[in-house]
Parts: sequence; structure tokens; C-alpha cells
Amino acid sequence: MLHDIDAAEDWLDSWAAGVSAQAERAAALSRRVAGLTASAASADGSISVTVGASGQVEKFELDDRVRRLSGAELAQQLTAVMRSAQANLSTQVAGEVEATVGADSETGRAVLHSFESRFPRQGDEAAGGAGDGR
Repeated sequence: MLHDIDAAEDWLDSWAAGVSAQAERAAALSRRVAGLTASAASADGSISVTVGASGQVEKFELDDRVRRLSGAELAQQLTAVMRSAQANLSTQVAGEVEATVGADSETGRAVLHSFESRFPRQGDEAAGGAGDGR
């Protein structure tokens, strides 16, 4: 019976250590994601957008070439570049998830699902060009 109690204590200690380690990894993921930004630009470079960790627009840059666009074209390109930056953010978050809690963990799956559902991968043609993550 003493052996059973020792085994139970060992199992409980091991379980508690695992929970603590997972909590530390989740906290590290949260800190790392909070510091992320991602950027994208239109094919001609006339529009660039940087988004913050929650996908919010941090910075728009427009150069004079956008004056040749109609209002509808400008709106479409702004939206496409913003979505491309957000998709780049989602990709960066996936890397942070893998590096901390793992994509197969419950926490990892939840974070990935959250970002991928809000910021789905865009086709290259949607933004009219390549984006770059920061």
C-alpha cells in the first residue's frame, strides 16, 4: 500500500509539473504574440499596411501613385493589402505557436483557429503582390 501512495504522489507531482510547464509556455506565447506586427504591400509598392498583434491597422503608407486610382479601386486595394498583412500575421502566430506550446496542443489549436478564422490566407492576386512579415 505504501508503494501505491508513493506512486500516486509521484504521478501527482509529475502532473503538476506538466501543468505548470504548459502554463509557462502559454504565457510565453501570449507575450510573443503581443509583440508581433506584420506588413504587406501592393504589387507596385504604392500602398503598404502594417498591422498589430490583434490584426488592427497600425500604419498605412500611400504614395502619390494612388492618385491615379478611382475611389473604388483604392478602397479595394487598401482592403486587399490590409488582409494580406493580417494573413502574414496569422502565419507569424503559427510559428510562435509551434515554438512555444506546439500546434497539436489544445492551446495551440485554439490560438491557430482564432487567427486563421479571422485572418485567412489570401491568394497572391488578392493583394496584387507579395507581403512581408515583420
